[in-house]
Amino acid sequence: MKVLVIGGGAREHALCRSLSLDPDVTALHCAPGNAGIAEVAELHPVDQLDGGAVARLAVELGSDLVVVGPEAPLVAGVADAVRAEGIPCFGPSREAALLEGSKAFAKDVMAAANVPTARSYVCTTPEEIDAALDAFGAPYVVKDDGLAAGKGVVVTDDLAAAREHALACDRVVIEEFLDGPEVSLFAITDGVTVLPLQPAQDFKRALDGDEGPNTGGMGAYSPLPWADPKLVDEVMESVLQPTVDELRRRGTPFSGLLYAGLAITSRGVRVIEFNARFGDPETQVVLARLRTPLAGVLFHSANGTLDVQPPLAWRDDAAVTVVIASHNYPATPRTGDPIEGLADVAAQDEPTAYVLHAGTRRDGDAVVSAGGRVLSVTATGEDLAQARERAYAAVGRIRLDGSQHRTDIAREAARTQG
Repeated sequence: MKVLVIGGGAREHALCRSLSLDPDVTALHCAPGNAGIAEVAELHPVDQLDGGAVARLAVELGSDLVVVGPEAPLVAGVADAVRAEGIPCFGPSREAALLEGSKAFAKDVMAAANVPTARSYVCTTPEEIDAALDAFGAPYVVKDDGLAAGKGVVVTDDLAAAREHALACDRVVIEEFLDGPEVSLFAITDGVTVLPLQPAQDFKRALDGDEGPNTGGMGAYSPLPWADPKLVDEVMESVLQPTVDELRRRGTPFSGLLYAGLAITSRGVRVIEFNARFGDPETQVVLARLRTPLAGVLFHSANGTLDVQPPLAWRDDAAVTVVIASHNYPATPRTGDPIEGLADVAAQDEPTAYVLHAGTRRDGDAVVSAGGRVLSVTATGEDLAQARERAYAAVGRIRLDGSQHRTDIAREAARTQG
């Protein structure tokens, strides 16, 4: 199977790494990729939002499967353009990707499917914003209706800050605050059959102790030792299958990766949001634990034949990923700084710990930072404590001027497991 992956972040590096280890994959391409992905896939320059350009590249390469990683190309209809050329594509159509592209659309789907979620108001005027903020009170949860790369949500006790964020959005969803820990659960679907993956937890805030601004994610771990063993079955029954069924009923079947961001509240599981693609950085830990070869599963999803896919096999190992971010992330990150120590990790830590590249590029012989989140250092171990220890040992070998990372990823969960 010749596979083309679209994207250039750590999620795509994780996908390419898994696909490169799959014996069924005979050729692996990525566009546009990054410095790390170049080690496992052939890179091609492409505007990943240009469906025609992506489709032409897929045809030119003789691709048997295209995997669209990020949300923006999906919302732009790139998967539709690829499928129009007769090439199987893993990723939802433009219409189905609205599940992530519009918070208001997602709320409408959840209401029709009777999926448990936070009560909310969709607001477009200052008067509606003030009424909604007043109705729910603090803490205020304010979400930009459109795509915001994981940074369009503000949760605050400060009314003025909540109002300022809301007024900066064209359309905004204001909702009740959901108490309890958050969980990410991915499911692969072909629009009918739904195949859940293992749950993970990510860390959105920039600083230790969940302080600081929201980010795209500073780390993640799996499994969740504190979660109810029946959680996946419950979410399948109350959230994932009803959502897939509702979208099919509407004539916009969802095929690809359905990501449910969940809050485990005192009143039960509630959906915080849906995403239409693998989450970053949770993908890094979930794929580290997946034993089943990846290409066949994605191909069955793209082909509408997921019902013949055998149950997924998982490693007993735990996995932890720690994100190394640029100076000043998530504001205006500094780029162009050389990254050192990558060879040290490869020599001393692999295969139990390895580096997945996010915002990197080659500059001559050097690898330099090229984004806010630069690297995802990922490790596996017999339990979370060992995986954590290995991940942070590898982080300690990386040198990037001004970089930052959280030191508490999976710390509490490791204590729970111990």
